[in-house]
Amino acid sequence: MIVAFQGEHGAYSEEAIHQHFGPAIDTLPCHTFEEIFAAVEQGQAQAGVVPVENSLAGSINKTYDLLLERDLHVVGEIFLRVRHNLLSLASTPLAAIAQVRSHPQALAQCERYLNQRGWRAIPWYDTAGSAKELAAHPEPGVAVIASALAAHTYGLAVLEEGVEDLDWNFTRFFVIGAHSQASLLAEPDGASSVPCKTSLVFATPHTPGALHGCLGEFASRGINLTKLESRPRRNRPWNYVFYLDFEGDWRAPTCQQALVAVLARAAFVKLLGSYPAARMPEMN
Repeated sequence: MIVAFQGEHGAYSEEAIHQHFGPAIDTLPCHTFEEIFAAVEQGQAQAGVVPVENSLAGSINKTYDLLLERDLHVVGEIFLRVRHNLLSLASTPLAAIAQVRSHPQALAQCERYLNQRGWRAIPWYDTAGSAKELAAHPEPGVAVIASALAAHTYGLAVLEEGVEDLDWNFTRFFVIGAHSQASLLAEPDGASSVPCKTSLVFATPHTPGALHGCLGEFASRGINLTKLESRPRRNRPWNYVFYLDFEGDWRAPTCQQALVAVLARAAFVKLLGSYPAARMPEMN
């Protein structure tokens, strides 16, 4: 099995893949999110892992747009605890560091740490990419911020662990597949054997109370919503689509009833998939 991800080997997305599938899984690095979707659609990978939101930075809009545009299904969910690490050559002491390279978001999440030490932050295209570049072209006084996996992949030393300013830094990922191959099957009574979530995207008529009516179909049946977010509808200026996650498997009778009721109210509905609900990693 091959799982596609965005970035260089050693990226946090690849770390999420190993957390979910195990260390022996084969991975396929892609330059863009579009390439991940294409790799799965064309059979180069059996699944892809894409980030959908970060607990500090918010949603990754590109992923949500692609889920609407392309015909892939969400079949899994991953929560990754993001642990930023200061990496450099083994021969580089902390006192010799003058600049630190990484992706702009990683630098922003370690801003206080960097400022306290007076190090110059240099934006790079990718966290793992900065580690790969430093290993290939060593420079004195240069360190990078990346994952422990990147350190192992490129033979760099971890000078300091957990350099992020806030401990509660988590990224949520979707596992996407070419068909609805969720590892979760409905039981004879329609209930799932493990807790799960369902994701969908819908649009409402431009009338008063339209969104309220759709959401009420879940509330009246005791279905808990875990996420609701609006995005601009690209082909209709100042119209919006709504991405929604709720607890439960769409095949369960109560969930099916809610979805049928929403279909009757909405302008369109696209079911993205039902999948096992991931557990939050423990803080350590």
